[in-house]
Amino acid sequence: MNFSIPLDAHSEQYRYKYLALYHAIRAAVLDGTLPAGTRLPSSRELAEMYGLSRGSVAHAYDLLHAEGYVRSAVGSGTYVAPVVPAGPEPGRRAAHISLSPWGTRIMVQPRPQPDDPVKDGAGPGPAEGVISFVDAGPSASAFPHAEWKSALAWAAREKQGSGGAAAMDTAGEPELRAAIAAYLRRSRGIAADAEQICLFNGSMQAIMLLTQLLLGEGERAVLEDPCYHGISRAVAACGAIAVPGAVDGDGIIPRDWDARVLFVTPGRQFPTGAVLSPERRQALLAWAAARNAVIVEDDYDTEFRWGGCPLEPLKALDRDERVVYIGSFSKTMFASLRIGYAVLPRSLVQPALRAKGLYEPVPPARLEQRALARFMRRGDYERHLRRMRRIYSAKHELFRRTLEAEIPALFALKPADAGLLVFADWRRTPKEYAAFREAARLRGVQFRDGAVYRLTPGPPAACFSLSHLDDERVLEGVYRMNLAWKDI
Repeated sequence: MNFSIPLDAHSEQYRYKYLALYHAIRAAVLDGTLPAGTRLPSSRELAEMYGLSRGSVAHAYDLLHAEGYVRSAVGSGTYVAPVVPAGPEPGRRAAHISLSPWGTRIMVQPRPQPDDPVKDGAGPGPAEGVISFVDAGPSASAFPHAEWKSALAWAAREKQGSGGAAAMDTAGEPELRAAIAAYLRRSRGIAADAEQICLFNGSMQAIMLLTQLLLGEGERAVLEDPCYHGISRAVAACGAIAVPGAVDGDGIIPRDWDARVLFVTPGRQFPTGAVLSPERRQALLAWAAARNAVIVEDDYDTEFRWGGCPLEPLKALDRDERVVYIGSFSKTMFASLRIGYAVLPRSLVQPALRAKGLYEPVPPARLEQRALARFMRRGDYERHLRRMRRIYSAKHELFRRTLEAEIPALFALKPADAGLLVFADWRRTPKEYAAFREAARLRGVQFRDGAVYRLTPGPPAACFSLSHLDDERVLEGVYRMNLAWKDI
C-alpha cells in the first residue's frame, strides 16, 4: 500500500511507539497530508510497514478514533474522518470559561522560554548544525542500557502487585521508596524511613504540590536569587510573595526573613554552583526554628560531585523535622524517566499524600518504579553514578581549559566541583553581551542567558550545559564562540 507518514521525527520525541504513531498520523491529518476520506492501512499492514507490533498500531488507532480523527467502517477499513475537530465552528461564539485566582495567575505569568531567546535550529547556522549548550538532559551514550533493560524485563515478568493498599499506594511503589531510603542513608546520611518518602512525576510536581500545601495568598517565601524559574512560577501561581535571597560564593546569605518557607539548593546552588557553607547551613536551620518555617531543600544534581568535601544535606542536620528534601532521577538516569521524590517531615506525610491523591489517586509509571528499585538494589545505579562522575569531571575540565584559552576576556567561570552545567559571569558590557549572543547564534551556538534565573536585575551571565555533548562538540562550540567574538 502506498502510504507514508513522518514516523521517525515523532519517534525521537515520544518514548512509546504507539504515541509516536498516533502523533505522526494526527499531524498528517491536521496539516492536510492525509485528507478526509483517506483509507488508512490495516493494523497488520501498518505494523509490517514500520516494524511495529499490531498492538501498538491498534492502540494508536483507538486513540485517533476516540478523538474523532478517524472512523471505521465494518468490513471496509479505517478512514480519516470527514470532519476533523479544529475548534469552534465558523459563526459560533466559544464560551468564556472563568478561571480561579490560581488559574488566572498561571495565565498572566510569562510563558516559559527554556531556550530564551534562541531556538533549536534558528538562524542560518552552519551546515554541520547547531551546537547547543542549553540543557538537553544527561548523556545518553554513556547510560547502561543493557542493565536498565534487564531491570525493566524483570519488572515486567514479576507480578504487578496483588491488589489492596500496596498496589494502590499513592506514595508510590514501596520497593522503590525502600531503595531510595537505603541509598540516602548510605550516600547522604539522611536517616529517612520509606514511609516518609513520597514519589512524584518529577521534582517539579513535588515543588508545586508543596508550594500549594505550605503557602497561602500573600504569604512570603524566600527564594535564592538567582534560582530555578520553576520555583518562582510556582510561588507566584499560589499568590505568595517571593522574597529574593542574595547568593554569593558560599551560597545564600542568611537573614532574619519574615517568611514561612525557604527554597534552597545547598549542595550545589542552582545555577551558580556555589556550595552552602557549614555555618550558613546551621544558620538556616536556626532561622527555621525561630520563625516556625519550613525549608524545602532541592538536591538538584549533587550526585555528580567529583571534587571537594561532600557536606551533609540540611535534611541530615535537621533535628526539628522542618526540612523537606527533594530529589529526582531525570538528571542521573535519563530525562524521560519522570520519577522524583520528597523526604517529608512526619507531620507533612499525610497532608502531602492527601494532596497528591487528588492529582494521582493511582501512582503512574509503576513498571518503571519497580525496575528502578531493582536497578538500585543490584548496585547498578551507584556504579552508573561513579562512571558519570568521571565523564562529567573530564568534560568540565576540557570546557574550562579551552574557554579560558580561547576567549579568556569574555567570561569569568564560577568555581564548580559538581553538577551538569557551568555558570559564567560576563566580563564586558551588557551591550557587548547582547551583540555576542547574536553573533554566536549566527555561528550556530546556543547557550542559556543567566537572566532567566534572576528575581532581580543583575549583570549579564551565561549558563553552559555540557552533559549531552561529546568532547568534539564541546571544543567546536568554544571555537565557534571565539569566531563569533571576532565577528563583532
